[in-house]
Amino acid sequence: MLLLASSGLGIAKATAGAENPFAQWLHFHGTHPEWSSQFGVIGFSLWDMIQPAFMFIVGVSMPFSYAKRAERGESYWHRLRHAWLRAFFLVLLGVFLQSLRSGQTNWLFTNVLSQIGLGYGLLFFLVGRDARLQIVAGSLVLAGYWLAMIVFPRGLDGLAAHFQPMATMPQQFDLWFLNLFPREKPFEGHAYATLNFVPSIVTMLMGLMCGQVLRRNDLAAGAKLRRMGIAAAACLIVSIVAGATICPVVKKLWTPSWVLFSGAYVMSALAAAYWIIDVKKWNRWVFPFVVVGLNPLTMYLLGMICKGWFRKNLHTHLPGFLFEPPHGPIVEACLIVTLFWLILLWMYRNRIFLRL
Repeated sequence: MLLLASSGLGIAKATAGAENPFAQWLHFHGTHPEWSSQFGVIGFSLWDMIQPAFMFIVGVSMPFSYAKRAERGESYWHRLRHAWLRAFFLVLLGVFLQSLRSGQTNWLFTNVLSQIGLGYGLLFFLVGRDARLQIVAGSLVLAGYWLAMIVFPRGLDGLAAHFQPMATMPQQFDLWFLNLFPREKPFEGHAYATLNFVPSIVTMLMGLMCGQVLRRNDLAAGAKLRRMGIAAAACLIVSIVAGATICPVVKKLWTPSWVLFSGAYVMSALAAAYWIIDVKKWNRWVFPFVVVGLNPLTMYLLGMICKGWFRKNLHTHLPGFLFEPPHGPIVEACLIVTLFWLILLWMYRNRIFLRL
């Protein structure tokens, strides 16, 4: 959330066109690669990992959230209704954010909130289920989606052709589907696709499974860490093999291999955070992140809606030298995200939490 709201702390903008190797490395990690999301054997762009982490942590939270609702006496049907209402409003909120700079409703469903919403209601049916059932369900989704990608569209020459920009099944689907909605001009294509939500359900499912492991009182901390570590290693190995053979690792398409590749890293990050914060109790540094973590939707909306207004007023009221190159974009981004954080701190102290 902090990286999203601050546009990566302005580092990518500040290092654009730099000749220094370290600055180029920073720029790379603050931007989305053009197409392929795998570099070398296991390399990746940090910016590419933000959305998977976002969706993964939604899954992690679900066992805790719905267990708490069950303990309060809510029936299964009440929880089901809540899940689907939340999904519906997340989709609409994503469309609203896509329409902020449009003269009419911009019916796109590639915003992360819409993507979460499209899969959230379906994921609810797997909350609390046996891990073997969850693994089978996730495997069937990924295998079925991969099969659909290599079968459609028909007439392409070779397997690789089904994973080229604008030739893919999900992108071709959007050329039909999104033009069913009223538009100022026809939709002509986009790198990201509506159907990305289908494999991303498995990204959230991986988080859900980790959340269930973390909630178990019958497992020692070491056993929880081993399970997440083994799962992350298995996902990474399978994704590398798949990426080198039958399914390229492409974040913009959310290919099945990308699900496993990114899932391995965010799962490892969760395991590391659990070990540092919950096991070793090295947690004095986490308060700034707790403030954001309890109001993530607020931080996201501030970044999407209010960033321009804050930027304009900073330039109006502060000395101009602060925003001069090369440091200007970093100073600007850090000031904006600090102001956002102070708003969230006030909300935290007053127990105000924006939730759907």
